[in-house]
Amino acid sequence: MNAIILTGSIATGKSTVASLLKLYGYTVISADEVAHKKLEEYSKDIKDMFGTSDRKELGKIIFNNETKRKKLEAFLHPKIKEYILNESNRLEEYNVAYFLDIPLYFETGNYKEFKNVVVVYTPRDIQIQRLSQRNNISLEEAEKLVNLQIDIEEKKSKATYVIDNSSNLKHLQKEVDKFIQQIQKN
Repeated sequence: MNAIILTGSIATGKSTVASLLKLYGYTVISADEVAHKKLEEYSKDIKDMFGTSDRKELGKIIFNNETKRKKLEAFLHPKIKEYILNESNRLEEYNVAYFLDIPLYFETGNYKEFKNVVVVYTPRDIQIQRLSQRNNISLEEAEKLVNLQIDIEEKKSKATYVIDNSSNLKHLQKEVDKFIQQIQKN
């Protein structure tokens, strides 16, 4: 298969890497964008289940209630995966690398059929600092959000490829360039 999972953790720069890959002409399928489409497509069902289909309201509901979060995931994840698998099958016909941007790839374990994984890596302390600045929250709140995901060091150890984002944008661009050269050799 030509698919490469693009993942990382919150505030590691995965979205920036996805944008850079698109600039290089690669197709990037974003699980988050698919989820937003499915939220709209099934808004009536979701409103019946949770009393709202507004993304921000849903976020508050599921962030504070694991049972409701799992209920929403059980409803949406199969629909998201079906879409991603259909798109992947279509893209395989071109026999070129493409990317599946799946933020919680390791956490969900839902996409085991895809073996190649690139992790956008940022050391934990920088990750917390960036998240605090980006979301205008305290370092403690940022750390709590980071702790909701598998540790970035563990993700890094499971990756096929690693793109280091511990410095600035120029450094990140060089890392993406090196990564693209790697995958073009394979």
